[in-house]
Amino acid sequence: MLEGGGKAIIDGGGKRSILWINTGNAVVRGLVLRNTGNSHDQMDSGIAIAGDSNRIEDNVIENALFGIVLKQSRRNLVRRNHIRSKAAELSMRGESVRLWNSTDNRIENNDIADTRDFTLMNSPNNHVSGNSISGSRYGMHLIFSPNCHIEGNRLSSNATGIVVLNSDYITIRGNTLQHSSGIGGACITIKKSTEILAEDNRIVHCATGILSDSPVGDLSKVVFRNNLVAHSTTGVQLYGERGGHTFEGNRFEKNLFQVVMSGSGDAQSNRWYGNYWDDYQGFDLNHDGVGDTPHEVYAYADRIWMETPAATFFRNSPALELLDFLERLAPFSAPDLLLRDPKPRFSPTR
Repeated sequence: MLEGGGKAIIDGGGKRSILWINTGNAVVRGLVLRNTGNSHDQMDSGIAIAGDSNRIEDNVIENALFGIVLKQSRRNLVRRNHIRSKAAELSMRGESVRLWNSTDNRIENNDIADTRDFTLMNSPNNHVSGNSISGSRYGMHLIFSPNCHIEGNRLSSNATGIVVLNSDYITIRGNTLQHSSGIGGACITIKKSTEILAEDNRIVHCATGILSDSPVGDLSKVVFRNNLVAHSTTGVQLYGERGGHTFEGNRFEKNLFQVVMSGSGDAQSNRWYGNYWDDYQGFDLNHDGVGDTPHEVYAYADRIWMETPAATFFRNSPALELLDFLERLAPFSAPDLLLRDPKPRFSPTR
């Protein structure tokens, strides 16, 4: 056991990693570790772990290129650590937490800011909960890391939020994701992944709230349930073959564009049911809390910038707004149906 009581300082002097743990069942608690080296190749870090069943808790890691690195490690607990990278351009910092080929670890209640990424690579069956992450590039990035649980985290003012790439059977639950306003600043991004459940998340004030392509396989699915998606430029953007998504019981409020779809496909292959839409134009005459008519969204002039990305720059220009108005008033061609919610909620409260 290494117990620092919050007073013991280990200064790396700007060279290499500071603390290596190549054993199991160790406890590292209450240390201040600062001033690692600057090598990305060597992953100079505050704490480098290559062992099982260790506890890393209540440490302060500052001016460290990488914060905590786990390599081929299992059943470690990393919690309540304070992690800051070096003062450098965003892309030149290191990961706050990096898992490689590591399983069954718990990353909990850490305070992370001003780093580059939080990365799980080839690391299945991990649990990431209660962390606060801000001022970074990727809030969390899962790559070939199936069966992970991302719960109760707070991600704010990162370039992008949670990115799931080639990782199946992921649960994203009860997180707050806000102010992801980079050029690709989606709060939740799903790509080449399936059997994803994202529920009870608060997704607010992002360039794009949810960005997802279609899962692969007839039985595959991506489910978004009971999420708040609000105050974003685009609430939901789906691309590729349109299908395989389910949206149930979500609240879509004050987004400039509620839903955008890119590519070809059948809009009806996505399931929308029981969502609240603040731009719903129907009534609830029997007061059962459900709109009397379906909520339908069509693409008019919107298709110009959906299908031609370069036109996005002009999306809110007077010319495109006028063209969209004329299309709705007297369509030159049949508009595309983007979605149909047969039972829209009439009120945002249950």
